[in-house]
Amino acid sequence: MTSASRAVRALPLLAVLAAAPPPAPAAAQSLQPADWDAGIRLAEAVDRNPDPDIVEVDFEARVARVEIAPGVEVDAWTYNGSIPGPTIRVKVGDRLIVHFTNNLPRPSTIHWHGLRIPIEMDGVPGYSQEPVEPGGTFTYDFVVPDAGIYWYHPHVMSAAQVGFGLYGAFLVEDPDENVGIADDLIIVLSDIDLTEEGTLASPDTGGSVGMLFGREGNHVLVNGRRTPGLIARAGAPQRWRVVNAAKSRYFMLDLGEGHVFRKIGGDGGLTEYSEDHEFLVLGAGERADVIVRPTGEPGGNTVLRSLLHDRGYGSTEFRDLEDLISITFADLPPHAGGALPETRRAMEPYALDGATEIELELTVAQDPADKSFSYGINHVPFWQAQPVVAGLADTHIWTVTNSTDWSHPLHLHGFFFMVLDDAGAPVRPLEWKDTVDIPHRKTVRLAVRFDERPGTWIFHCHVLDHAEGGLLSAVHLELPLADFRNLLKH
Repeated sequence: MTSASRAVRALPLLAVLAAAPPPAPAAAQSLQPADWDAGIRLAEAVDRNPDPDIVEVDFEARVARVEIAPGVEVDAWTYNGSIPGPTIRVKVGDRLIVHFTNNLPRPSTIHWHGLRIPIEMDGVPGYSQEPVEPGGTFTYDFVVPDAGIYWYHPHVMSAAQVGFGLYGAFLVEDPDENVGIADDLIIVLSDIDLTEEGTLASPDTGGSVGMLFGREGNHVLVNGRRTPGLIARAGAPQRWRVVNAAKSRYFMLDLGEGHVFRKIGGDGGLTEYSEDHEFLVLGAGERADVIVRPTGEPGGNTVLRSLLHDRGYGSTEFRDLEDLISITFADLPPHAGGALPETRRAMEPYALDGATEIELELTVAQDPADKSFSYGINHVPFWQAQPVVAGLADTHIWTVTNSTDWSHPLHLHGFFFMVLDDAGAPVRPLEWKDTVDIPHRKTVRLAVRFDERPGTWIFHCHVLDHAEGGLLSAVHLELPLADFRNLLKH
């Protein structure tokens, strides 16, 4: 074959190469020292399915002895023997199969917080499944639709079971996403309440008044440990996916003067564009995806702290800041990188013309006979509630007014919403939310569109004592009202 004929034969291949899309950006390289996150790294669920598009795991809820600090152990309620439970890591579009066995002394379930999945998989007894009795099993099986950082926890005796240690992170990755940072950390914030003897404190301490405030644990945990350590190269950026899995506590994160949290995502994946925050506030159930760049002298250290945040009456008085993560700077030259990466995501807000207006008031009442307290929505606790009724593809604007003296992180199961500003326009940057803080004595508006998944989807305060104290209701989506009344009888 002549050189000319070889050149002619090469033309079709050259044409294909010319028409091909540009190659994906090269994967980012780690800038941190070896085992930089060993003191804080979470265990991951073991996938026993060889199919690359199916993740199949075994979860056992059981009591196990765990260490939350050197010399401090407790018989906690766990998934697979650890606090938090194993991190589930999947990619968008994967099928997830979770074989759940309950070996706890009480019934339980798993709710997949924030995931837009079928109602049968939502994990709420009476609304989507029967509770899994001690010794029983249940298989959760669904396709994961959205990228982002989510989490899982029970929806039986939620305040007690989450408080005892039942929760874990759930990361859904988008293979097409490239933030440009290889050093990625999942951070699960929580707390646990122990007696002086080192046992789990009763979940009903303080009775009705304890419920009114929302009980917080006396040991603050990060990835199941009290003030774990992290080794960092000064100036090198890290990506943190942060989950607030506490049953009541808010966290106001602070890395110290000169630091910012570049927020690139929240509850439902990346936001419309990145935005810098001096502090980062997360109510119970909320998440954030942020880029940070800890700075300091090599060999020195700094601390990630939670500042005092006013979530209502009695929440800041006689309290101290909380040290969350101890960061030690490696004996390496500081990284002299440029500006932090910026991210963008194409997002379209809901069209609100013709949307159904729903007024919701978060209320509290005291029984004149026994002086006990209960929360409610529109002055009605959940055991007497009338649902919000919606049809498939309906768009709602909810105006939520908090008439109580405590803030309420409101969580809607199964659907995303967007928060609106005082003028009724979506708050920028646009962000898909499933949990939003409703500050005490304030009003927040949000827009939600319902889709083709009929069922009874609950919404509630994620201060879990408040939910169990009455601050819970439901959206009855494309179902007869009689079905909802039958559910309440259970």
